[in-house]
Amino acid sequence: MFVLAFMLGAVLIGAQPAFLRGAAPNSASANAEQPAQQPPQQPTLKPVSATPADIPFSSANTNDDLQTIQQLLELANQDRAQFYAPPLTLDSGLSQAARIHAQAMFDARQLSHQFTGEPSVPERLAAATKLQLDLEGENVALDYDAPGAEQHLMQSPPHRANLLNPAYNVVGLGIVRSGDRLYLVQDFGHALPNYSPAEVKDQIATAVAQLRRQSGQPALARRDLAIADAAACSMAQADKLGTAPVHQLAHRYTVLTFTSLHPEALPNQANQAIAKPNQSSFSIGECYAKTQTYPTGVYWLVLSLD
Repeated sequence: MFVLAFMLGAVLIGAQPAFLRGAAPNSASANAEQPAQQPPQQPTLKPVSATPADIPFSSANTNDDLQTIQQLLELANQDRAQFYAPPLTLDSGLSQAARIHAQAMFDARQLSHQFTGEPSVPERLAAATKLQLDLEGENVALDYDAPGAEQHLMQSPPHRANLLNPAYNVVGLGIVRSGDRLYLVQDFGHALPNYSPAEVKDQIATAVAQLRRQSGQPALARRDLAIADAAACSMAQADKLGTAPVHQLAHRYTVLTFTSLHPEALPNQANQAIAKPNQSSFSIGECYAKTQTYPTGVYWLVLSLD
């Protein structure tokens, strides 16, 4: 029994034999060696066990496929439990992405994380799931069955790092059979809470109030500017922070613009402006969007100080 894996354009962890290459962690904020810091609020996810609803429908899916995916999930979570990593929850969107990529590997008769004309791992996962992810990774393999695949993946440092990464909390599993072998894809992610626009603004307002207290300054009054959200969305549409509506706000206010997936934490460069003693009020503009720069989505934020 054997497993083959091939990696493109991602971090290689540890030394591998010539026939075995690394898994692909893909994130602007972290990699498999540096897990993303867990947010204080966890998203609501489906039960850990796999059900037919979690696995994308395909005429190629058989009862054996469903059982194999269930077994892969159970084996992964058993290994994670031994190393005190939280269990992975199966996501139907990520499983759809994994199944499509497994089919692409079967069609090409080779293992890869990205074929010509195929989106990158973060783009594939963002397009397939409703979850908001700030960390993604992928394992690909060719093996005979679920136990063998899990064993061989655990013996490879980069694949093992993905399987045991405590930052991951969701996974998509896809398989395609080729004779007595399985083309296997494991798509990992760290899912964030799905905040509403009001919740995003409340998180930022709380952070502003805390920073004012820490700096010994009086609290700022919170006001709503009618054009604040439009200014934030103009940044998302332009995929950049400096836009004409933002410049118009800057004629009247001290304006801070930034992107974030963690609205409870303000960027360090905002501290000095928020802590100034002559400030009396603030407003927040928010717009969530997926862009070319942020294919998995991000909050575009405008903080105006008066």
